[in-house]
Amino acid sequence: MTSFIINAHANRSVAPTWKNKPEADSCPFCLIYQHEVTGFVVYENDLVIAILDILPLRPGHTLVIPKVHCARVSELSPEYSRALGEAVTKVSLGLTKALENTALNVVCNQEYAQAVHHVHYHIIPAPQFDVPVSNVKGKGKSPVTKQDMHYAEFEARTVLEDEEGEEMRRRIVAKM
Repeated sequence: MTSFIINAHANRSVAPTWKNKPEADSCPFCLIYQHEVTGFVVYENDLVIAILDILPLRPGHTLVIPKVHCARVSELSPEYSRALGEAVTKVSLGLTKALENTALNVVCNQEYAQAVHHVHYHIIPAPQFDVPVSNVKGKGKSPVTKQDMHYAEFEARTVLEDEEGEEMRRRIVAKM
C-alpha cells in the first residue's frame, strides 16, 4: 500500500465504544466472527473469516481475519498462519475473477497503521487506469499521475452501503 495511505492511519484514535473493555470483548473482528455483529462475509471456515471492508479503498476491498484474537501477525500460531495464507489465496482468486482485474495489493500491518488490533490482511484491488474517469468516485477529471490517482481514491472513500456490499459479496463468492 502506498506509504501516504498507511501514514494517514498511523496513530488513529480508537473508537470510544471499544475503550474500557477487555480487548477481545470489544474487538469488532471478534464480534463479527462470533456473529454478534454482521459483516459482508465472502469466505469462512473454522479458522478464518473474510469480509468486505466497510470503508473500502476500492470496490472489493476485503479483509481476511483469523478467528482468534491476536494483535500481531508475528505472534500468530502456525495453524492460523496457514489458514490465513490459504484464505488469502482463495479470496484473491474469487476477487480477481469477480472484478476481472488481476492486480491486487495484499497488506498486513502490525501495530503501525493498525486501527483494529487484531491480525488481518487487506486484499485491495489495484486501480484500473484504463477505466473511464467517471468511475473514480468523487472525481470529475482524470488524475495526472498514478500518485494523483491514489490520492483521489483515498479522499473519495465512502462507507460501504448494504446493497453495494451484498452485491459485491455475491459476485466474489460466486467466483470462489
